[in-house]
Amino acid sequence: MIEDGDIAGLQAYAEELRETFMRMQREAKDLNARAQAIQITEQSADGHVSATVSVRGELIRLDLDPRVFRRPDARGLADTITATVRQARTKALEELVELFGPVVPPEQLRAHLDGDLEAVLDQLSGGMPDDGPRP
Repeated sequence: MIEDGDIAGLQAYAEELRETFMRMQREAKDLNARAQAIQITEQSADGHVSATVSVRGELIRLDLDPRVFRRPDARGLADTITATVRQARTKALEELVELFGPVVPPEQLRAHLDGDLEAVLDQLSGGMPDDGPRP
């Protein structure tokens, strides 16, 4: 049996979802364009590697300082490049989370971007009213 308090809670939750959806729809084009334009450049700790990535993690530009060739360590160079690209990607995703902060809760977007379906579902169900004890 559904009680008046449950109905009011469901109605409030539905209204909140509707308002969020309407706001997202109004802002979607601008947010999408701004998100697609995100590019982050990071430099390795030694300053020999510079990587620019998009918000999707695509490597847009890679610059190697000529000093990297003074010490022929292919594995070390590969690891430095990988770490620098990852660092840039992490910062690009944080910028994306900040950009979408007004319309998507940051923890929800982070969970989605990380592919953590369980966390996303937990967050979504956390906003739904509890249907109380069952008969």
